[in-house]
Amino acid sequence: MISVDQAREKIANQIELLAVESVGLSSALGRVLAADIVSDCDSPPHDKSLMDGYAIVASGYRRGERLRVAEQVVAGQVPSQSIDRSSATRIMTGAPIPAGATCVVMVELSQVETIDGEEFVTLEADRVEEGQNILPRGCVMTAGETVIKRGSRISPAVVGLLAEVGYGQVEVFRQPTVAILSTGNELVDHWQQPGPGCIRNSNGPMIAASVRRAGGEPIELGISADDEASLRAAVKRGLACDILIMSGGVSAGVMDLTPQVLADCGVEEIFHKVNLKPGKPLWVGRIGERESATNEATLVFGLPGNPVSGFVCFELFVRFAIHAMAGQGSEYWQPTTAKLAKSFQQKTRRDTYFPARFVDGERTIVEPLGWKGSADLRTIAQADGLVFFPGEPREYELDTDVLVYPL
Repeated sequence: MISVDQAREKIANQIELLAVESVGLSSALGRVLAADIVSDCDSPPHDKSLMDGYAIVASGYRRGERLRVAEQVVAGQVPSQSIDRSSATRIMTGAPIPAGATCVVMVELSQVETIDGEEFVTLEADRVEEGQNILPRGCVMTAGETVIKRGSRISPAVVGLLAEVGYGQVEVFRQPTVAILSTGNELVDHWQQPGPGCIRNSNGPMIAASVRRAGGEPIELGISADDEASLRAAVKRGLACDILIMSGGVSAGVMDLTPQVLADCGVEEIFHKVNLKPGKPLWVGRIGERESATNEATLVFGLPGNPVSGFVCFELFVRFAIHAMAGQGSEYWQPTTAKLAKSFQQKTRRDTYFPARFVDGERTIVEPLGWKGSADLRTIAQADGLVFFPGEPREYELDTDVLVYPL
């Protein structure tokens, strides 16, 4: 069996970047940028006030000094007068700073009076400093500066930044299409009442949700019975997508037909089985050309049928592939270090990713959960991390530092 790292390297060697397309901002959320984003403006475009108040010259300021109010400037206006040591401009948040002004005193520290029809302000700040309450022009970004790198996933904040720098359309990588096929004579759809010996198909909906979260487009093919004709027909439909995920049928039982059916459909095996718990039976293959307009390759994952095994294999390998295809690279899932909240006995020589929960807000303490094996979907649903225990039997004592992959 190969290691997790070796498996990921083999998958990475098969990845082909997907085509680039242009989308509007309303459709950009969650997509991955295919080109750097360059600002066409300074931000802010002028020195601007950070609060409502009075723009003055800081040098020589004296508390209680009366200053003539030259004018009032609100956001969207341009100052028409410069100021000196004897004057001030009433200014609103976001408005441009008038020429000559070097600081802004908040309005709460002011008293206004009218003398002979002219307005004056007395400021009661104990002291002022150059640049106080002023955001300088271009301090956030300057025209011509790269503000978002190619390969970044577009969040709501990034959508706002794209709008600020004038991008109504953006170049993004196409979302991977991911076919999902659940296999097994024992499976019924989740809305059905299982008969004797049957169970509901939890893997299909779970994997589809995982694909959406990873940025792919799930295409659910439903359930296939454990017979070669049914499997072959479903596989051929799935091979029209960028990725085909098959759940079940990859172990060594008499009904584990997936590897042979895939071979019959022209899929070349890359590897089968990983030194991993849960998820040892993982099967990965590739077909060089598919029957579609793009004529690109399809990557095939045969996930174990037990739901926790399938979940872990998706997180370790499939999500890795989806991100890489869409140009996001492979550094998508970085572990954090935390201390064990209780002791743990590692009994297997397989690298183990054990369901766990952080027990503090800082994610510095983690507790392995009472996981009952690869079919225990309830426990993985309660987990917010996977503790990594290397494949070497040993006792982990309380407060031992471990690596945790957040979910």
